Amino acid sequence: MAILQLVAVIVILVFLVKPLGAYIFHVFSNEPNRTDKIFGPIERLIYGLTGLKNRAEMSWKRYTLSLILTNVILVAVSYLILRIQKWLPINPNGIDNMESTLSFNTVISFMTNTNLQHYSGETGLSYFSQMAVIMMMMFTSAASGIVVAIAFIRGLTSKGKTLGNFFTDFVKAHTRLLIPMAIIVTLALVALKVPQTLSPTVQATTLEGGTQQIAIGPVASLVSIKHLGTNGGGFMGVNSSHPFENPNPLTNVIEMLSMWCIPAALTYTFGRFARNQKQGWVIFSAMLILFVSFLSIVYTSELRGNPALNALGIDASQGNMEGKEVRFGIAQSALFTTVTTAATTGSVNNMHDTLTPLGGLVPLAQMMLNCVFGGDGVGLVNMLMYAILGVFLCGLMVGRTPEFMGRKIEAREMKLVAIAILAHPLIILAPTAIAFLTDLGKGAISNPGFHGISQVLYEYTSSAANNGSGFEGLADNTTFWNVSTGLVMLFGRYVSIVALLGVAGSLAAKQWVPETIGTFRTDTKLFTGILVGIVLIIGALTFLPALVLGPIAEHLTLLK
Repeated sequence: MAILQLVAVIVILVFLVKPLGAYIFHVFSNEPNRTDKIFGPIERLIYGLTGLKNRAEMSWKRYTLSLILTNVILVAVSYLILRIQKWLPINPNGIDNMESTLSFNTVISFMTNTNLQHYSGETGLSYFSQMAVIMMMMFTSAASGIVVAIAFIRGLTSKGKTLGNFFTDFVKAHTRLLIPMAIIVTLALVALKVPQTLSPTVQATTLEGGTQQIAIGPVASLVSIKHLGTNGGGFMGVNSSHPFENPNPLTNVIEMLSMWCIPAALTYTFGRFARNQKQGWVIFSAMLILFVSFLSIVYTSELRGNPALNALGIDASQGNMEGKEVRFGIAQSALFTTVTTAATTGSVNNMHDTLTPLGGLVPLAQMMLNCVFGGDGVGLVNMLMYAILGVFLCGLMVGRTPEFMGRKIEAREMKLVAIAILAHPLIILAPTAIAFLTDLGKGAISNPGFHGISQVLYEYTSSAANNGSGFEGLADNTTFWNVSTGLVMLFGRYVSIVALLGVAGSLAAKQWVPETIGTFRTDTKLFTGILVGIVLIIGALTFLPALVLGPIAEHLTLLK
């Protein structure tokens, strides 16, 4: 029955890929379609109010600059709101202003699509801040990632020298994709008893006669976009473990599919732009192979339970249920863990800190690879980066100039790809080492030994991958952790975006090369295997030593 649950969700996802991917293609193809009658008037109003009457095509540099400046403005406004939320409206619970370094960490976290939360949502933010900052940035950060993917796809597949217009793409990502989907998911969640209200906390009388304040609020609307946008930040401190955010197995499936569907569907969108659907299915297949492999590891590890407890003869028939909700069990907890770190969402329906060592290795490894579906847009871009690397290496082995999607891959593109690949481990491993060298970093570790290494490594990996989940045993709401993880989130988001949009711009400007009998095909099962192999080899070369010091060493100690 448990295996059937896992298979059913994966099958549903596969059936969603084609229709949603085709819809996304029509949204961004800039060709007339039936949705223009519905969304066209709204978009023209937005363009008129914002002065975007002349929406010319942009070079990659202008497209990138427009994205970054838009994000900077949103960060500045959001930081101000958090610092003065006490005096702003819609604050029925009287939440105080947020501290400066925590405000910095929070706005960077949500603008980079990370949603790392060093605060508890129901006590740290007013309703106004939840809606005007958190939900707003959940939409805009997701839209930013999606348009980066669309621009990158255009660079690979179009025969022009531009990547489109950032503002047109940005508006369409909201009006035609994220907002309509969020409304549908919100209504579904409300129907399944997820709260949606502006009323203050509810006071309840306990069995002992005391009083308890029960947090409520506009939960359903935030939960919908936190998953659709692969954001992950919860309205409640315990995220999707909370019964008000995720009350039953049906909402659990809806939330998993919500965070998974857009990253998966973008592979089909890529195939449509490439006019070769096999190209999209190759990328999807490589992602799915990696995903199923990691899911198998975490599911079997949690099902077998803690090896140390098993050695004592304690009944392990239920598996490792520590930190898990009984209403979800091992199967849906393991699947949620795999999906949320594959899609770099970061929402959790169980506590990752209580996973078995090998179970905890899975979310770590997926965030280190950062391309097993990945977040909205950026996951596809990262996998295409590995595809370019794979073509380059295969070309070197046979002595031919490598080509991908009809363009020659040369030194400029490979230098930019190298920057994107090397930046990711650097901004994870260097801060992790610094944290262990300083009392400010070591003081936050609640578990000395191998698990403490995993806690710190997980925090920076989650930040760099723009995931946001954590091994919550880490006492991370300090100036050191707020500033250091904030910087890692910034570099993790924008270094790769700038480098890979540079690749797209360079390829778009090149002469298209017709396919010949000697062209290395990238729409075959062979290339799917090569792509999976490249991802795993690069990941192992950069991160295996760190994993050996953390979860692998911890697992071996439990086997004694």
